[in-house]
Amino acid sequence: MKCYQALPCLNAQPTAADWARAVPLTDFSLPWEDRPAPRTEFRALWTRSHLHFGFAALDSTPVIGAGPTLKERVLESDRVEIFLAPDLSLAPYYCLEIAPGGEVLEYRARFYREMDWDWQCPGLEVRSEISQDACHVTGSLPLETLESLGVLRPGANRLYAGLYRADFSVLPDGSLRRSWLPWVNPGTERADFHVPGSFGVIELAGWDEES
Repeated sequence: MKCYQALPCLNAQPTAADWARAVPLTDFSLPWEDRPAPRTEFRALWTRSHLHFGFAALDSTPVIGAGPTLKERVLESDRVEIFLAPDLSLAPYYCLEIAPGGEVLEYRARFYREMDWDWQCPGLEVRSEISQDACHVTGSLPLETLESLGVLRPGANRLYAGLYRADFSVLPDGSLRRSWLPWVNPGTERADFHVPGSFGVIELAGWDEES
């Protein structure tokens, strides 16, 4: 199983220097298409109170959805996604889908695709920025929240996580090409993030030494 090591943050809030020393994860793929994947980068850091995360998605023309509800806007947008689970039964698991403008679709689910759209993630903070050639998202989750959800066990330093990107492109006829980039290839015939095989592990490196 793939494992990403989140390093301890040297400051209470991550600085540019902290993010620079965080390990870049770049092996997102396009398993359902025969073309190179657009560059996507994930980084994470931890403190004794929070898990901090960041995405950088190379994209000079991000698609930002329209609609009367947040759900419609996010699902019709380019976005980065984090799924978190207590175990690989995915009963339950927790989903955060973040659009370029910073809107977040938060929901709880149970395998297979039983969604609770009313769930909100306690203490989640997210910031976003669109630059000339990329979309940047940073955010933080209280460790207390991860523990209360059963995602981070008492005394443990590893948690199950899925990391993803949805990349939309406007085609000449005005339709959208929807591309799906997981960190872990789930091996499904069709694009599907909502399966145990799309999850890996985030390890809080150095946790024991800091205890």
